[in-house]
Amino acid sequence: MKNRAKLHRFKSVFFSLLSIASIDILPTAVRAGTLKEIQQRKQLIVAVKDNLPPLGFRDRSGNLQGLEIDIARKLAAEIFNNPDAIKLVPVANQDRLKVAIDGTVDLTIARVTITSTRSRVVDFSRYYYQDGTGIITNRSNIVKNSDLVGKKVAVLNNSTTIASLQYIIPKAQLVGVDSYRQALQLLATDKVVAIAADRSLLIGWSKTTPNYALLPDKLSTEALGIVIPKGQQYDTLRQLVDRSISQWQADGWLQQRIQYWGLGGKE
Repeated sequence: MKNRAKLHRFKSVFFSLLSIASIDILPTAVRAGTLKEIQQRKQLIVAVKDNLPPLGFRDRSGNLQGLEIDIARKLAAEIFNNPDAIKLVPVANQDRLKVAIDGTVDLTIARVTITSTRSRVVDFSRYYYQDGTGIITNRSNIVKNSDLVGKKVAVLNNSTTIASLQYIIPKAQLVGVDSYRQALQLLATDKVVAIAADRSLLIGWSKTTPNYALLPDKLSTEALGIVIPKGQQYDTLRQLVDRSISQWQADGWLQQRIQYWGLGGKE
């Protein structure tokens, strides 16, 4: 009897812990719209960035602008023939997948890299932009990656950028920082000679600070995709998104917007 009681308590604790762990992995109350529900609602809800020029940011009037904002509005135009039939929801990096999983938004277009790990919990569209790791500097004598041998380069702690730097420029001296603001301060005070980060972010910095130069070579390539909730009920939405991106790539609209925002390169 004692053993049976212990077994019962063990099972109760085990399944309680399992249910708690599942909260962070699987959506328990999906509210994201299927394509039909979005059409009935007459509004597309999309998570975006509002502090990441030129992908998604606010202009001087407070309006959301950028490549990913253009893509979101273009999708609204595909569904409703109206680019304004949309609600844009700014999100923090740590919430980009969560809001799609828990159904807060229909889609996330917020510089999300397509990875096998993320694909276990969400679906992705085909890629719309090839981003990657780049380097920015304020030193005129640094014009290529090899010029950084033996030099100090700022990089975010625990970021995947570290592995790219160690592989491409193994003799660079990496200086870990906790924020991009800290990295910029180190560069401005000559404590480092360069910063390694997402190339799309560095492009935005180089536009606002004339003495910052972006080195031409990428350290890595990362495909960005639109996040779609997982489940068969969202297949028609995913198919529409994929068809739209394919068409934009074929007719040149996507490349035109990429060039407009200064992101360059043929995608």
